Amino acid sequence: MKQFDFTLKFSLSNTNSEAESYIELLGKVGCDDALIGIGQKGRIAFQFFREANNAYEAILTAIKEVKSVIPDARLVEATPDLVSIYDMAEILGFSCQDMRKLILTDDLTFPTPIHEGKFAIWHLAKVLKWFEQKQRKYIEASLMEIANANMQLNIAKESAGLNPQFHSKISLFL
Repeated sequence: MKQFDFTLKFSLSNTNSEAESYIELLGKVGCDDALIGIGQKGRIAFQFFREANNAYEAILTAIKEVKSVIPDARLVEATPDLVSIYDMAEILGFSCQDMRKLILTDDLTFPTPIHEGKFAIWHLAKVLKWFEQKQRKYIEASLMEIANANMQLNIAKESAGLNPQFHSKISLFL
């Protein structure tokens, strides 16, 4: 069994319900390996420290447990996945300035951000893979695995909202 650290963020359909009311029930169904955050009204987040055979199992069992207590909870995001230059620097042990220099120096091979603007955002799994392959940097296997699983989950979640006809037409160009 491996240890996976990840966070699942959910929105609650009934924003008037008190998230605190779920805490005891969540512990009973197996979410006793998570820190539960209830700071924002209508939201609940779980920082899991879960043992499982693989990252997919860890994430899917966690979601199943949450949904068994809060069936109408809607997954907002699984992390770590989407990262800024600051997040990358922290995760990889660089300064932000060094991280920025590295991206600019290797801009032809560095992963393309999924959003460019005032702050660019990348998928952590792609960045970690690049560091492992191009920079020969050791990346902890469980971090690589959870980042990849979260990326797949977040992409699948967003893709579920696509119009099937549009999706079939644009997939020819991707």
